[in-house]
Amino acid sequence: MTTQSTLPTSAKRTIVWRWRVVDVVVAAVIGVAAGVVFWAFGLAYSIPGDALGALLPGAQGLLYGVWLFAGVLGGIIIRKPGAALFTELVAASVSALIGTYWGPLTLVSGLVQGLGAELVLLAFLYANWRVYVAMLAGAGAGLAAALSEFVIYYVGVEPAFMVVYAICFAISGAVIAGLGSWLLMRALAATGALSRFAAGRERTAEV
Repeated sequence: MTTQSTLPTSAKRTIVWRWRVVDVVVAAVIGVAAGVVFWAFGLAYSIPGDALGALLPGAQGLLYGVWLFAGVLGGIIIRKPGAALFTELVAASVSALIGTYWGPLTLVSGLVQGLGAELVLLAFLYANWRVYVAMLAGAGAGLAAALSEFVIYYVGVEPAFMVVYAICFAISGAVIAGLGSWLLMRALAATGALSRFAAGRERTAEV
């Protein structure tokens, strides 16, 4: 027998704008946890990043998807407009409060990265949560981040660096933030932790 939970996502729901209390709480928890990860990664990224940059200027962007996963993960779990932006901003705020090299500019990065992921989810009308959409959201966040950094940090750099950096940042976003977040969502759903979300109910229906 076909049930509501087994119908294609795009056929059974429209955009739901209203957030529940549980949506806010879970998005905030994801953001806080991600913010700690962002801060820790900020302490460790420079050595491998410098090594990649020495091999090919701009290739250090291959690591930076770590800073993008909060928005994608929040977006594909909460599945409400603004979830990716909210979660990424919370993560950036926590990272800045703990203490980062970039200070308040961390919030600008969070805003831009969250918007990059959010726009991709909007393009699919918040109705398609397959892995390729998560990867596109991660790539969108990476591309947005790279473009903003050309304005803030890399003014006047060579065009070749800009191309390599943007491509590497987008690839990293797609793989680390996109695919990684989708796999993490599936793992969390399998434990029952997401039972109050569509992501959890979909996973249960597959088993």
